[in-house]
Amino acid sequence: ASAPPRARAPAASAGPLGGLGGKPGQDSTTTPPIFRDPDPAPGGGAPAEHVSGETLVSGIPVVPPTGNRPGSPFPPAGSGTDAPAPAAEDATPPSGPKPPAAPAAARPKKKGRSKLVMAVGALVVLGGIAYGAGLVMNHADVPNGTTVLGVDIGGTSKETAVQKLDTALEGRTTAPLKVSVDGQQKEIKPSVAGLTLDTEATVRGVAGRDYNPVTVIGSLFGGTHQAEPVVTIDEEKLKDALERLAGTSGTAREGTIKFEPGKAVAVYGKAGKALDVDKAVAAVDEAFRQRAATGQNKVITLPVVTKQPQISNAEVDRKMRTFAKPAMSALVKVQTDPAHSLPLSPQNSLWKVLSMRVVDGKLVEHYDLNALKELYGGFFDGVLIERGNGSKQPVAPTDVAVALAKALQGKTPAERIGIIETNGS
Repeated sequence: ASAPPRARAPAASAGPLGGLGGKPGQDSTTTPPIFRDPDPAPGGGAPAEHVSGETLVSGIPVVPPTGNRPGSPFPPAGSGTDAPAPAAEDATPPSGPKPPAAPAAARPKKKGRSKLVMAVGALVVLGGIAYGAGLVMNHADVPNGTTVLGVDIGGTSKETAVQKLDTALEGRTTAPLKVSVDGQQKEIKPSVAGLTLDTEATVRGVAGRDYNPVTVIGSLFGGTHQAEPVVTIDEEKLKDALERLAGTSGTAREGTIKFEPGKAVAVYGKAGKALDVDKAVAAVDEAFRQRAATGQNKVITLPVVTKQPQISNAEVDRKMRTFAKPAMSALVKVQTDPAHSLPLSPQNSLWKVLSMRVVDGKLVEHYDLNALKELYGGFFDGVLIERGNGSKQPVAPTDVAVALAKALQGKTPAERIGIIETNGS
């Protein structure tokens, strides 16, 4: 039998698409393509340099799907095929410093806070204006609004301020202090006891410009500034005044000698209650300050103790014999020269100057310099004494007391003249 006839390949069309594999309208599935895609690379996916037939037809390259872009870690959307998971090291973030975090969005400013800032600024401006006005108006020696013990001395000169304090506080500082010693009422004069409210020192302490904003602004609205007064206490004078007071109060009595007009009187001591002088000094000091501050003249109860006399009867007798009786026996004179000779008699003068003090269990004579100055007054005016340093100075109470002490020991009229040397020898 003869072999079946071999099928012949269809002839190529001479049409416009004949060179591309078929006649128009012919099913392309029956004709093998002239170009074919190369075999896919291992692992799936199209080759990187693949050019589709559509590129040749249209001349426009097809943009690959988003999922197939090089470097994308995600599989194509809707591909239905799971892409291989990236390696673990790919998920590790790169080493090195982290980028700075993005700043948080600023919150919108609140209107209330802005108003508060404006209000504070306005207050600062007003305060500055008020402070400047206060400085301009506060140009006196004593700043406006200054008070001392309730006395307004602000806005005045220093001299006027001193006068106002002296006038307003005179009764508080010069009137006698009332004291009680073991039930006995006594008085102490501040001038004798060394108690002083120094108005001049007080004014000096408050005079001058005040730059404190609180007081400067406050003075514009009637504000006041209380200044502390300067109180001076001469403890030696105060103790002396209290010791003399102790000799006339309490049931205890110290041995001493009293000087009365024309004579000296022996006083023998006895045990009993007596003024505690050391504690009384502090009590009188505090009471004087309180009276100056309040104006209230209350009775000061002074502390007392049971006391034995320090001076024996024998010591009293000795001092009467060696000093008191000779001193009060006759008139004495104190002079710098015959033209300046001051007489002092036992009846009118000497008893005001002389007293006794206890020193180490002994009686020692004491001269009251203030009383002595009152006695001679201006008698030695114009007389100058040449001092050891070469300077020439007026006669002082101490000069008179030294000459008087020598004269009191004299027995004849010539010996009872005390000479004040003026040539410094």
